Formats: sequence, structure tokens, C-alpha cells
Amino acid sequence: MRLDKYLKVSRLIKRRTIANEACDAEKVSVNGKPARASYDVKEGDVIEISMGRTPLKVKVVKVAEVVGKDGASDLYEVI
Repeated sequence: MRLDKYLKVSRLIKRRTIANEACDAEKVSVNGKPARASYDVKEGDVIEISMGRTPLKVKVVKVAEVVGKDGASDLYEVI
């Protein structure tokens, strides 16, 4: 799954266009390297989002195309 879509489905970022812009501005890194929106997210990847005051670092636990609001937090764990 694309990185921008994963960020939207997991509700780490509310809109896919904002996720895409954050990737273009190099505010999102995967495994310590700046990542493009087209990056293919896999289980075990560590995503760091540095938008706002405090950076958010999460580990991908599961990748799913469609998830409800209640199950969105099951896709990752905060590090």
C-alpha cells in the first residue's frame, strides 16, 4: 500500500492530499530516510512524522486497505 494512503487509512493524517504534501516536504520518513508518497509500506516499517511540535514515531503492525474508525489504531504501535 502506498505511504500516503496508509497514513490516511490509519488516521495518522486526516486527508490523503495532506499526507502527500507532507511527503513532498520531507516531513515523513520511513526507517530513517525521507520517503515519497509512493513508497510501498510493509509490516515492520518505522514511520516518523515531524509535523507540529512533537514528532510522532510509529511501527507498522498491519497493512489493510479498508479499516473502520475503531480498528485504525490496530494498524500501528507508537514507539
